[in-house]
Order: sequence, then structure tokens, then C-alpha cells
Amino acid sequence: MQHSGPARVAYAEEMRELEHDLLDMGTRAEQMVLLAVDSLARSDGELAMEVLRRDDDIDQRDLQIEARCLRLLALQQPMARDLRTIGTAMKMITDIERIGDLAVDVAKIGLKIEKEFGNSTVVDVPRMANVAREMLREALQAYITRDLAMVRKVVALEDDVDAMYRELRTQLFDDMRKDSRNVVADGWLLLAIHHVERIADHSLNIAERVYFMETGELYNFAAHRASLGSQNSHEQQV
Repeated sequence: MQHSGPARVAYAEEMRELEHDLLDMGTRAEQMVLLAVDSLARSDGELAMEVLRRDDDIDQRDLQIEARCLRLLALQQPMARDLRTIGTAMKMITDIERIGDLAVDVAKIGLKIEKEFGNSTVVDVPRMANVAREMLREALQAYITRDLAMVRKVVALEDDVDAMYRELRTQLFDDMRKDSRNVVADGWLLLAIHHVERIADHSLNIAERVYFMETGELYNFAAHRASLGSQNSHEQQV
């Protein structure tokens, strides 16, 4: 549908508001991740409860942005690039909402570890979470600026998160072997780092949708990297 005059101005403003709302939702989810991991590292129950309180806000923003997207689709009947932009936004809010849920899960683990009097500093979860948060920020900025270089940066950072996950998992297994009294707390920490890895995965999903928005090509970067890894492993064996 072609827009002209005041209709085009109003439509452009709607799209700017959509971008603003999406960036705001993503920023709030990233802040939840920061607080959740901080609460875990410091065994701060009040901080963990703050993360839980913020979850409803993320859920509400998810519904509001979806409603805006549906209104744009119904009333403006966008074509081609604009259609991909709106469709990407609808996909992104699903990933952002899930990131918020994972932050809540991490905060709940912090509460459990605090109750068990376990040591949550045996592995450096904040270091891994910082990279996952950077992935989310870069993916969101890629959407706003239409920058595929940022998309590629997110893809590269995913490798760092995966490496950290394997490193921390090994450290936790070693800690369990050294002292069986650590098994419960370390088991919860294993789940926490898995949640952080999933946050990185959702950030990568957002980057993949931005790539589609700009190129019109659906490309699964994660699957491509996995196939390359399998190929390299096979070549090493041969």
C-alpha cells in the first residue's frame, strides 16, 4: 500500500514509536538479566525479588507491542520492507519476553542457593552474562540502525558464550567431585548458566530476524555454525 502526504507522516511516526517501544522493552529485559545475575552472585534475596516484580511489566509491553504491530498490519497494509520490519518486531518481542522469563529463572535460583547456604561465586556467572547482555544490546541496535555488521558481531559473541558455558560447566563438575556437599548448590548453578546460554540464544534469534528484515533471506546462523563445527571435528579425526 502506498502512503502519501499526512498518511505517510502518520505511518512513519507509528514506525518510530514501534522502534522506541521495542528498544525500551529490550533494555528493560537486559536490566532484568543484570539484576538477576547480580542477585545470584551476591546472594541478595531482595534484588532477586525485584527481578520477579519486573516480569509483569515485560509481559505487558509484549502485549502492547504486539497490538501495535497488528494495528499497523490491519490499517496500513504495509508491503515488502515495511512488512518485514513489522514481522521482525513481532518475532523479536517473543524472544525479549523469553529473556525476561529466563532472568526470573536465574533470580529464583539465587533465592534457592541463598536458602541452601551454597557458594554462588564458585564460577564467574556475571562474566558470561555480560557477554549475553552485550549480544542483546547489539541485536537491538542492529534493528534500530539496520546494521548488518552488528548482526555479525552478535554471531561472533555467541561463540564466546558457548566457550564460557563449557568452561563453567567443567568447573562446576570439578567442584562437585571435590566435595559432595556442594552438589545441590552447584546443580542449581549449572541450571543458571544454562539459562544464561539460552539468553544468548534468544539474542542470536533477534539478530537473525534483523538479517532477514534487511536482506529478505532467512538464515540460521546457529545451525550454520554447528554444521561447520561438525565438519571441522570430522576433518580433525580424519
